[in-house]
Amino acid sequence: MSYLANFNNENAKQILMDIIRCVNQPENSKKLSEAKASAGKEMILMMQHVFPLVMQLQLEVIKGHGFPGNREGLVQFSQLIREMERDDMEIARLRSQIRAIYLPPIAINTTNDILI
Repeated sequence: MSYLANFNNENAKQILMDIIRCVNQPENSKKLSEAKASAGKEMILMMQHVFPLVMQLQLEVIKGHGFPGNREGLVQFSQLIREMERDDMEIARLRSQIRAIYLPPIAINTTNDILI
């Protein structure tokens, strides 16, 4: 767990930017576009097709930064990021960019605060 000893906001930002770069690489971008096209706007299909691809890319990136390249490492990284984003708007912005890849926008009726 030596990777945690030096983990700070700057490391977090770097890893998040590396994840975004990885997602935007041509071959990964193509796979994600195809998965999104097959899912359409169906949330369940997005979670079945797009979400696993994004998680796999995140695993590859965080493994390169010393985190375990498994589910446990991804959960640990995600928990650290959620804690840090409370105090760092840049971390929150980067995490939102990544989430936007696999979470489609939700239309909200602001008059009644109901999900449409």
